[in-house]
Amino acid sequence: MSNTIVELRDVAIYQRENLVLSEINLSINKGEFVYLIGKTGSGKSSFMKTLYGDLPLTQGSGTVTDFDLKTLKEKDIPFLRRKLGIVFQDFNLLPDRTVNDNLLFVLRATGWKDKDKMVSRIEEVLGRVGMKTKGFKFPHQLSGGEQQRVAIARALLNDPELILADEPTGNLDPQTSVEVMKVLQEINQNGRTILMATHDYALLLKFPSKTLKCDGSKVFEVVQKNI
Repeated sequence: MSNTIVELRDVAIYQRENLVLSEINLSINKGEFVYLIGKTGSGKSSFMKTLYGDLPLTQGSGTVTDFDLKTLKEKDIPFLRRKLGIVFQDFNLLPDRTVNDNLLFVLRATGWKDKDKMVSRIEEVLGRVGMKTKGFKFPHQLSGGEQQRVAIARALLNDPELILADEPTGNLDPQTSVEVMKVLQEINQNGRTILMATHDYALLLKFPSKTLKCDGSKVFEVVQKNI
């Protein structure tokens, strides 16, 4: 396993036949926390979708956690996603199950069999995000911030090499956003690589880190004072 988690060279990203982003050359190394910023419609989500295999890479070369995106076959996508943790803006929790059962569902779907190990893993990841006592609750009984913490715990279940967080604070108030950011920061400090798409520039000022910007169909690194 190399130190590079994401490597893209001369990549162009298309939504059907429409060119969204072009001439992408970048790498993300193990342990980095990287922001992806840009206006709505600038290509942030398409960029993320390419990394987790939702959009095929047809032009250029790219690897994510040692998977070659150019030659990635449909049957390999679940194996790529087991190396990734994906956190969405709208939580994507199953409303008819408790927190514990939401996480159990993911473990079963990704091949876990041993009940004791599953229970232990669920306790561990909920503890990491400060939600250990909330496993019996249903999503509607939780605040937005608590639901997002559960979503982050879900992303941690398979010990991912890369966490892709797509606007994880987009539906949260400023105070809750800061709390969720602190959880992500702590996970990063424990060695996880995180790429976070956001339009919340206040968070960038509060938690400065390497920043990529989608603008004019390009993706490039920016210095914070130029954002």
